[in-house]
Amino acid sequence: MGTLNLDTFTPEARALITELDLARLPHHVAIIMDGNGRWATQQGLPRVIGHRAGVESVRNIMEAGADLGLGYLTLYSFSTENWSRPEDEVTALMGLIEHHLREETTHMHARGVRVRHLGRTAGLPESLLAALHDAWELTKHNTGMTLQFAINYSGRAELLDAARRLATAAAAGELDPAALTEQDVSAALYHPDVPDPDLLIRTAGELRVSNYLLWQIAYSEIWVTPDLWPDFRALQFLQALCDYQHRQRKFGRVPS
Repeated sequence: MGTLNLDTFTPEARALITELDLARLPHHVAIIMDGNGRWATQQGLPRVIGHRAGVESVRNIMEAGADLGLGYLTLYSFSTENWSRPEDEVTALMGLIEHHLREETTHMHARGVRVRHLGRTAGLPESLLAALHDAWELTKHNTGMTLQFAINYSGRAELLDAARRLATAAAAGELDPAALTEQDVSAALYHPDVPDPDLLIRTAGELRVSNYLLWQIAYSEIWVTPDLWPDFRALQFLQALCDYQHRQRKFGRVPS
């Protein structure tokens, strides 16, 4: 487990760090990174500038998560619905994601982070697919935090693809539909080795899950902040982790 350098944080952030029980951190944190466009609009800037500013938050949270010793961090980077945005914005987003991967992969590798893609590959630019492949090949044997970039992802698409895999197996006589279990569905998802998120964070104050990890977040704790993603830093991340540690997770059971 890494250790955060407390000298790089504000007194408020240092106080939060000292409150954390590192042995009880969520194993998997998923984040809906919302508000890049609004951040830019509020400042009279093109939306793409907001997305660029959001990259700094990605870097900051990735470093904090790796230093704290999180097991998994999943970032909602581009949904299947985002293809409906203006073409110039989509093109800029694809280029920005690829550039960030190319720029940061070596740095993430040095921190022991394992980088992988979550989502459909069909439709993604070849250069971005190459960057994702290169990041995975370089980092796949790392034993630190697994950082998943959800790109061309949606929860419904993942469930649909899982249903198709299960239907194919049933048609081939490899699976009895009557005996289908929740474990079978989980095993048919994109990355069945990844545990369900313990904590789901959403920025920009929106109270919806936006088609994100629909199967996996069934019992995730949810923490929402009004801060727009480009303003989200380690301080807010630590606030979410502290709040999580004060909750009692029930999983549908009556608390003892």
